[in-house]
Amino acid sequence: MEDVTDIGFRMLCKRFGAAMVYTEFVSAEALVRDIKTTVRKLTICDEERPVGIQIYGRDVDAMVEAAKIVEQAGPDLIDLNFGCPVKKVAGKGAGAGMLQNIPKLLEITQKVVQAVKLPVTVKTRLGWNHEQLIITELAEQLQDCGIQALTIHGRTRSQMYTGEADWTLIGEVKKNPRIHIPIIGNGDITSLDEADAAFDRYGVDAVMIGRATFGAPWVFSHEQLTVDEKIDILEEQLRINVRRISENQKPGETEASAEKRGILHSRRHLAATPVFKGIPNFRQTRIQMLRAETMDDLLAILEQCRELLRSHDDVVTGHQIP
Repeated sequence: MEDVTDIGFRMLCKRFGAAMVYTEFVSAEALVRDIKTTVRKLTICDEERPVGIQIYGRDVDAMVEAAKIVEQAGPDLIDLNFGCPVKKVAGKGAGAGMLQNIPKLLEITQKVVQAVKLPVTVKTRLGWNHEQLIITELAEQLQDCGIQALTIHGRTRSQMYTGEADWTLIGEVKKNPRIHIPIIGNGDITSLDEADAAFDRYGVDAVMIGRATFGAPWVFSHEQLTVDEKIDILEEQLRINVRRISENQKPGETEASAEKRGILHSRRHLAATPVFKGIPNFRQTRIQMLRAETMDDLLAILEQCRELLRSHDDVVTGHQIP
């Protein structure tokens, strides 16, 4: 969820019913090297609790040291990411890349658990590929390391985000009588109805929603919002991000630069939101939205989008979605 779960977005997700939120995942090595852009990702606030901070890396010592640094930030738990499939992470042996080195994955987990007082959880996938579906055995091994919960994404690393998530093995892990920690299912959940179905069919303790939240923090709510209300929420998220970054400017940073950083935090949501899908010839408007450098300019574009949607009843009707 890099560049997605900033603090403004997390607070909106909580408002609409998310039981728990996570920060953007954080590079352990960057934390240890005190890279400022990475350290800033540790900022949390009481209004969003319970909140977890997720770290990733491939080096045992760096992961342990990073966990200690994260603990000082005061989250409710520390999550270890052994599931990210992207090349720049998994290709270097971190994230889902750890599924090719189970002994080291378990060593990292055990040593982090021993190094901190906070609960430690893990997020991972079914295995590296369909010839290595190891999650059933791995879940028991991770539990033995002392983790407090396990999130399973129903794909292998080789699938990336293609095809459909397979929840069958998630259900098998949950039904294993030797498993006593909470099992959280993840993959292809885009609505509360789908989440309810996953609870009923697979018996998981919780359901994690990822990509379906992009530009749609209201996905956690049964409330049927109008398009106007959704645009209001997107504008509020923009204002929250700009305000919080402006209040915590870097030394020597201008207000214009801080405002631009706040806008950058919101761009991915605006590009991904389902609200604007279906607007005729929207590509050029999206480009303008992604190039806007002031909040006033971006708000003006959002208002133009609002008028476009109002003028196309067929589009508006098609977007009464959670």
